[in-house]
Amino acid sequence: MMHQKSVLRVVSKLLIPPILLFALYVQFHGDFGPGGGFQAGVIFAAAFILYGLIFGIANARRTVPASATRTMLALGVLLYAGTGVWTMLLGGEFLDYNYLASTPIAGQHLGILLVELGVGITVAGAMMSIFYTFAAQTLDGDEDIEEEV
Repeated sequence: MMHQKSVLRVVSKLLIPPILLFALYVQFHGDFGPGGGFQAGVIFAAAFILYGLIFGIANARRTVPASATRTMLALGVLLYAGTGVWTMLLGGEFLDYNYLASTPIAGQHLGILLVELGVGITVAGAMMSIFYTFAAQTLDGDEDIEEEV
């Protein structure tokens, strides 16, 4: 079994780090050009889904357990909503970014960055959770857990 996937394993080990790096680029470049939280979250999750497909769901779950994906879901939503509540506490309306910094432009930049980060974290957690759920139902014991990573 291991010799059948050796090329895929090597290629995926080479591709996963650049995929994660590209997700960070899309995340933090999204307020200046195409991209943002949703796209970055999907790309980030795709790296871990690739890992799960190549190295097995059990290994992927050890790398990013279900508790981590649940934490990502909650943290992303809290970051998004917390940004809105923070602007209200500073005297503005919900998600009125102008109140987040000393100048409206800096506040807009910070607000978009925080909200898009919240979206990215939530989407990545959701995509990985969905993958884990469907993979567990589909594979049911067909894993080769003892294989070396």
